[in-house]
Amino acid sequence: MALWDIKGKRAGMPVYELLGGKARDAVPLYAHAGDDAKDREEVVEQVHKYMEEGFTHVRAQLGTYGGDLAGGYGGGGFIPRGKGSRPEHGYAGPAFDEDLYMDRVTNLFEYIRVKLGDEVKLIHDVHEHLTCTAAVELAKRMEPYKMFYVEDILPPEQIDWFHAIKKVCTTPMAMGELFTSPREYVPLISDRVIDFIRCRVSAVGGITPVRKIAALCEEFGVRTAWQEGSDNDPVNQLAAMHIDLTIPAFGIQEENNFPAAVHEMMPGTAELRGGYLYGNDQPGLGIDIKEEALLKYPPAPTPKGGNVEMDRMIDGTVVKQ
Repeated sequence: MALWDIKGKRAGMPVYELLGGKARDAVPLYAHAGDDAKDREEVVEQVHKYMEEGFTHVRAQLGTYGGDLAGGYGGGGFIPRGKGSRPEHGYAGPAFDEDLYMDRVTNLFEYIRVKLGDEVKLIHDVHEHLTCTAAVELAKRMEPYKMFYVEDILPPEQIDWFHAIKKVCTTPMAMGELFTSPREYVPLISDRVIDFIRCRVSAVGGITPVRKIAALCEEFGVRTAWQEGSDNDPVNQLAAMHIDLTIPAFGIQEENNFPAAVHEMMPGTAELRGGYLYGNDQPGLGIDIKEEALLKYPPAPTPKGGNVEMDRMIDGTVVKQ
C-alpha cells in the first residue's frame, strides 16, 4: 500500500488512476444495525434510520435481543447469565446455544421483512459460531428473506462445507475476513461456492494481490466486499476504496466511520456521506499524517484488551469465532 501511495505521489495521480480509472462514481457502503439493540423493534428502527440516511444495504445483528447479556457483535442465541443447566462451579456467563440462535435470527429477519419490505438489502454476520450441519440448516432457513448475503457462516477450517450449502439453497454466502493465503480463497472463488469475498486488504498483502483477487472474482462471477471492521484504519480503508472504484467485480464495501480526531491526525481520511464513501483526487492514496496532531491524542490501553469478548457454551466450551 505504501509503494502504491509513493508511486501515485511521484506521478501526481491518485491510485485509482494508476489502476486504470474509475468504474463507478463513488463506493456504496453497508451500515451496521442491531449490535446494541435490546429487541427486534429496535433493530428495525436502526435499519430504517440507515435507510433514511441513504444506505441501501444494512447488516442486521441480534445484539442483546432476547434478553441475553453477551456482547453485541455476533451476539444473539445466548442463554442468560446463570440460567440453564450448568456444571457445578463451572462457567456462569452468557452461554451460546446454536438452536436458540438459529430460531432468533430467522425470527428477526422475518420481522424486518414484514416491517420494512424488500427495498433494503440485508446482510447478517454469523461470526463462525455454528457447527457445520447447523450452518447448512441456517443457510436454508434464511432463503425466504432474500439476503444480500450471510457472512462467515463457517470457520476457515471448514470451508469445504460451502459445497454442501450451495447444493441445498441459493442464500448468498460471504467469506474471507480471516483469510491470509490464496490457498483459502482461490478454491472458493473458482468453485463458485461463495458469492462475495471478504478479505481485508492489509491481511492478504495489500493493493497488488487484492487487485488479482478482484480479477479472479470477475472470471468466476463472485463479487467483493472487503472487510473494514471496527479495528480498521484510514489507510486500509482508502486502499480498499481505490480498488473498489476501479473493479468490475465490486459488490459492496463495509462501513467504517472514523471520529473527528482521526481526520485531524490523518488529513485525507475518506468521508462517509449518504451511504457512500468518498476520498479525494489527491496523488497517491490521498492521505497524510500530521505528526503534531498525534501529540494531542496519546495512545491508551484498549478497554478489556479488545473489542470482541470470548464466547462460551453452557458447559464452558469456547465457541469458535
